[in-house]
Amino acid sequence: MNDMSSSNTLAMTLHENSLFVKLKNLLGEIGFLSDPVDCRPYCRGARYGQGDSLAVLRPDSHEQVVEIVRLCREHHQALVLQGANTGLVAASTPDGSGRFLVLSLERLKKYIAIDVVNRSVEVDAGLCLHELNQALEEHGLFFPIDLAANPSVGGMIAANTGGAKLIKYGDVRQNLLGLRAVLMEPAGQVLDLRHALRKNNTGPDLKHLFVGSSGSFGVITRAVLQVHYLPKQTAVALVVPRDQSAVLELLQVLERDCGEYLSAYEGISGAALDAVLRHVPAITQPFHPEPCPEYCVLIELSSRADASTGLDLNALLSTCLEKLFGTVVENAVIGRAKDLWRIRHAISEALRHEGRVIAFDISMPRSNLVDYRAQALQLIDAHYPWIRVMDFGHWADGGCHFNLVWPSDAAEGFSDRIVQQIRDQIYDLVVLRHQGSFSAEHGVGPYNQMYYQRYTSPMQKHLSGQIQGLLDPENLLGLCRFGE
Repeated sequence: MNDMSSSNTLAMTLHENSLFVKLKNLLGEIGFLSDPVDCRPYCRGARYGQGDSLAVLRPDSHEQVVEIVRLCREHHQALVLQGANTGLVAASTPDGSGRFLVLSLERLKKYIAIDVVNRSVEVDAGLCLHELNQALEEHGLFFPIDLAANPSVGGMIAANTGGAKLIKYGDVRQNLLGLRAVLMEPAGQVLDLRHALRKNNTGPDLKHLFVGSSGSFGVITRAVLQVHYLPKQTAVALVVPRDQSAVLELLQVLERDCGEYLSAYEGISGAALDAVLRHVPAITQPFHPEPCPEYCVLIELSSRADASTGLDLNALLSTCLEKLFGTVVENAVIGRAKDLWRIRHAISEALRHEGRVIAFDISMPRSNLVDYRAQALQLIDAHYPWIRVMDFGHWADGGCHFNLVWPSDAAEGFSDRIVQQIRDQIYDLVVLRHQGSFSAEHGVGPYNQMYYQRYTSPMQKHLSGQIQGLLDPENLLGLCRFGE
């Protein structure tokens, strides 16, 4: 049976058992989408992947989510959960089987309660990062997950998002105080863990089961987050280190001499910088008239203390770098934060103009980064000389977006087989030789499920599978499987 006939048969079955009718009555015309044209945007991934859905469900309340989950479990209907659909591992979009309903939480964003004294906020899971920070800004607060994308709160929890400021503020897991989730087992039951507590040692902390679960353990409808005060001053520099080993030497000096002020430390390869300069005309070469360096580092210091206290972060950063000139540092530009961060945030888009991007979201102990990068460059140069390495990433937390580009004008025609071969070799290098992770902050989904199976220990898979089986015994939630 082909996909089309299979999808039609499933749709007929659903009509016969009245699930569609019940869901449409529950959600109304706005909340229940069945026209293929209306459903199409919910079936496409942010970067790649496209599937088919029976319908899209768009609840606007926790109570509607409870009833959706109860009905779908009763009718043995599979769901794929979707927030803002910014994920990059295909975990938030249906596959091509046509057996899934998409449960989109984009309308679940009415509730937001800011507790300034507790420095926390309780929000609906569908609220997006930019919307959250707009609401927090009037209180001088922000949620410090720094991303080019605009994910939902629930999606950030499901993927355990990190971002460029992780070195100072931590990832979502470290800033999650509580949540509420709707369970498949028991069907439609609610696990309410909305404690706005930073200290609570009264047994296992079950909220962490949902962090990094890729939407496979339950439907998060509400979250309680720790938030932070906006900095009053920042100092940002783009620095050219002596060589790759000097990247880590410089990081050690900054952590020792600038301490808690260090809020970002982002590596940018010369090839990535060059791509930005060629494809984003508004951005100019910061080291002009000198050519693009082979590698540079974007450094940010930030503080709540303003200049009237005597703290001058620009002076602190300048003094720190001046001491290292000629030994660790070859060149540096201290400039406006907005201008220098534009370079970093423009990289992903610029790379897409170069050709087909082969993206890697990896991490490892940062002491391994220099050796890893040298070995990875050697591997690509020796076996795939037409591939361009355009890497960047969060060296302070051991993260690296080791992105490769298959140029549009390459003599070698694009090959999925060769890309798969490259992925296998790079991930083997990361995980087996450098004790790293194949997914630093994108989570697990169909796009990298095979690597979860390949590299995860049997005991970890066994225990994770048992937990997933307890919470979703019929495998109705999502596409990710954590068992054997």
